[in-house]
Amino acid sequence: MTAWAENIPADGADTVADPIEQQKSNWVDKQHDGISKGVDRIAEKMDGWFGTPDPNNPATATLRILVDTEWNKYDDFSVKPRIRGRVKLPVLERKLSVVFGDDELDNQMADNAHLGKDGLQNNDPNKTFNGSRTRENNSSLALRWSDISRLTGLDTDFDIGIRSGDDLYARVKAGKNWQLANNYTTSVEQIYRYGIDSEHYARTNFEIRKAPPGKPFIANHLHTQYTHTDGNEAWSWGNSLYRQHDLAPGKWFNYGLYAGGPIKSKKADINSYGPFAGYRQPIYRDWLYAQTEVNYYNDRSAKRDHHIGALFRLEALF
Repeated sequence: MTAWAENIPADGADTVADPIEQQKSNWVDKQHDGISKGVDRIAEKMDGWFGTPDPNNPATATLRILVDTEWNKYDDFSVKPRIRGRVKLPVLERKLSVVFGDDELDNQMADNAHLGKDGLQNNDPNKTFNGSRTRENNSSLALRWSDISRLTGLDTDFDIGIRSGDDLYARVKAGKNWQLANNYTTSVEQIYRYGIDSEHYARTNFEIRKAPPGKPFIANHLHTQYTHTDGNEAWSWGNSLYRQHDLAPGKWFNYGLYAGGPIKSKKADINSYGPFAGYRQPIYRDWLYAQTEVNYYNDRSAKRDHHIGALFRLEALF
């Protein structure tokens, strides 16, 4: 099976680690291999529905399984399992694939260095685990057309499917990276989705990064977001400025500042801001990762002063 590649930075800051010596007789490895082969068999079966598969170009599947845990003194603990998968079907000439799971993971840029305010669930003070919300968030299923990229000149995906159980939707995502002088790169993504129930959703991601070879890089990531549901419009923004030290393939440490809030009357307000620090590394295997983050944010809308928060993500790649 191919390693998950949709959400890994092009510059290699978060690529899969070099193979770690594994004992194939180990129970954990057997379970991982079994799941990998199982989803590949499903992909090959689906590919056969549309024609005769090419043994030299078999169907493949990728799968991410994540468990996100969040804590702060106001909301206590919350735990949210998340999945995201993709099945590539080479028999289909137009490069169609099937995507499933938590589609919110695709709204973030490839660099998942900052979990923070953007990427994890909002804590529910009454529940550590919200089963109904988890089922809804992980129930997205869509057909994705990626061959549109050759027509637009951009890295483009077009999805049509269903999310949250009964929300039929269409979604387009387009992005482009530029390599500039003096070790600078910029990345831009634009996302628009319309759902029968969720209605309008739009998001813009913009990042500029300075990455001297062999040295820590500095990045600034800015996003704006728009939603319009049942006549209610909402604009918001967030910005993260951070420095990252790549210690080994798939292993890094970073620290920076975050600020974000609503946009009202064409004016961006700051509702929350503060420092954060994060760390990620493979554990025991080259397909299993642990990522932690500690932050010190406030929340003006909830009348909360600056307080310590902690996040932990366990991620398995198949």
